[in-house]
Amino acid sequence: MSPPDQPKPGQPVPDRPSILTPAQARALFRAGAQPGTTAGWCEGYAQANLLAVPRDIAFDAMLFCRRNPGPCPLLEVTDPGDACPHETAPGADLRRDLPSYRIFQYGRPVAEVPDATPYWRDDLVAFLIGCSFSFETALAAAGVPVRHVEQGRNVPMFVTDRPCVRAGRLAGPLVVSMRPIPGGLVDEAVAVSARFPAMHGPPVHAGDPAELGIVDLTKPDFGDPVEFAPGDVPVFWACGVTPQAVLMAARPEFAITHSPGRMFVTDRPDGFTPG
Repeated sequence: MSPPDQPKPGQPVPDRPSILTPAQARALFRAGAQPGTTAGWCEGYAQANLLAVPRDIAFDAMLFCRRNPGPCPLLEVTDPGDACPHETAPGADLRRDLPSYRIFQYGRPVAEVPDATPYWRDDLVAFLIGCSFSFETALAAAGVPVRHVEQGRNVPMFVTDRPCVRAGRLAGPLVVSMRPIPGGLVDEAVAVSARFPAMHGPPVHAGDPAELGIVDLTKPDFGDPVEFAPGDVPVFWACGVTPQAVLMAARPEFAITHSPGRMFVTDRPDGFTPG
């Protein structure tokens, strides 16, 4: 039986989520709206990955982000137990304002829920990590197609064979997001995304996926497969789902994350750099 304050699923998703304000989007998610992805929502505003871990491994998580800034560019860290991101979205509630959450126990995802309130603990420290959705508006404005948005799909994400830099108890593989880019526009995609260092910055690789240990682009580890147009090249960016792969490898006692592709929408412009 769902807790009394659990939102009812099935709230309508608007036809043009790109024009919503972040506050409007968060209100919809709190009311139970369940988009397949937040890609294309609230154009002009930064989105963020969520990682919430117990205080006893929060320093390891902070150090992991500092040592691996590509996949884990930090936007904000909360005080233990505080579910409000006072810097990036004052008044928001990280327990209820994302479309979907994953609950981890000893490295295993045991639940996926629209409201994390029943699982939130007073010792949890929340980390908001930049998201590559935040530079997709700029890609489109530069004439670079964003295939997964065009196709109404979640971005495909893959676990690679590249290890991240260990921090205390936390270690694991790099996860990347993949976008098919027309071959003649790869340099433009690199230049545009490089302007967003707090949102993963430029790609880590373009071309042969085998160089990242990826076997089949039609079978992503997270998200949806995306169709290529003739002449498209696979381009890979470091991804904020990396902490979830690290949780599976390091197996800490408890954690809460966003569901891949269903992000927290902040009040900050998409090109902002944390102070």
